[in-house]
Amino acid sequence: VSESLIPSHLHARYRAWREVPVRAGHRTVAVATRPGVFADGALDDSAALLARHVTCRDTDTVVHLGCGNAFAAAAAPRAGQVLLADRHVANVAAARRTLAANGLAVPVHHAHGIAAARPDAPDAGTLRLADSSVDAVTIRIPHEKGALLPLLVDAHRVLRVGGRCWVAGGTNEGIKPAVALVEALFGGVATAGQGGGHRLVVATRRDRPLPDEPALRSPFLDHDHHHVVPVVLRGHAFTVHTRPGVFSWEHLDEATALLAEHMTVPRGARVLDLGCGAGVLGVVASRLADRTATFVDADAEALRAARRTVAAAGLTDARVFASDIAEAVLEETFDTVVANPPFHMGKATALAVPTQFMLDAWDVLAPGGTVQLVANRTLPYEAILAERFGSYTTVHDGPRFKVLAATKR
Repeated sequence: VSESLIPSHLHARYRAWREVPVRAGHRTVAVATRPGVFADGALDDSAALLARHVTCRDTDTVVHLGCGNAFAAAAAPRAGQVLLADRHVANVAAARRTLAANGLAVPVHHAHGIAAARPDAPDAGTLRLADSSVDAVTIRIPHEKGALLPLLVDAHRVLRVGGRCWVAGGTNEGIKPAVALVEALFGGVATAGQGGGHRLVVATRRDRPLPDEPALRSPFLDHDHHHVVPVVLRGHAFTVHTRPGVFSWEHLDEATALLAEHMTVPRGARVLDLGCGAGVLGVVASRLADRTATFVDADAEALRAARRTVAAAGLTDARVFASDIAEAVLEETFDTVVANPPFHMGKATALAVPTQFMLDAWDVLAPGGTVQLVANRTLPYEAILAERFGSYTTVHDGPRFKVLAATKR
């Protein structure tokens, strides 16, 4: 594999923040970014539409869901109370830096959606607000299939009568079916702006209940409801708990199953499940090591799923952290790292993140420790492993996926 396929922003540069000036009408907003962050310093057309067209009063309470790097929130008119949320921990860090760079003190939550405000409910992974307490909600539509409907239902519930829901996205991201959902939920929708293949619509919360639509009977509109997938891997039976929007949420994906069947985990090994998703690999590795693994992931909804999975597996001492790749555990040491790294940024293939998975694995491994990962056959992971570890082993080479391993010498 050509070395030229390896991204130039290796290692320290991945975590090097930079500020990029981005125009918003007559204003320039300083946007914080680095590889792995939404849009990575480029102008997102949907965020630009939100920045240009969303209106509010200076007494309004406004919630921005899927806030990304907070460009739209930083450029929008000032409101009385503003809350931001994003499901990816790197976006949350970027949003906080963007707001600070523009002199704004606004809370940013690592959360997927808005759950009901209940004193007995955990806060992790969801922003909890009272019903009918918000004047405006903006949603930059998510790429994850099935993740938009819960956000829209959340918005309908927390909006006051007369409050408005703004939804933006690209044609190739599903804005047309998104508009149909908005219209069905709110009873009407208007186009507020469009350009660059992106569209912004707005709907007003009316004094009426949600319509009786089949999609609205989904149990997953309750943030505490999880899909349960029974699996048997390496002779161990357990249940995977997951939700719409989490990677391969409806079934065990083939690549993860391949790595689970081929990975080698010594007894007593300190294991890191890097980018754990719903926690499948870490549970299997814990059984093989007879020692509970550490689980980290950037996605708030995946972490909620992983916590359910490890609890159901009886791993009561499991540690499950929010982490941009291995950032939260870089001061720790492990004997085995297992991973099925994500390689998409939206619909595009992006090697910066999986490259950093391998570089972070080197940093946290003890001498003699191994990283074991699975990948599509077309991805050039061998070159990255060879550059950082000196060598690698192809453990499995199938028609669609490969399992690779490398040892820290």
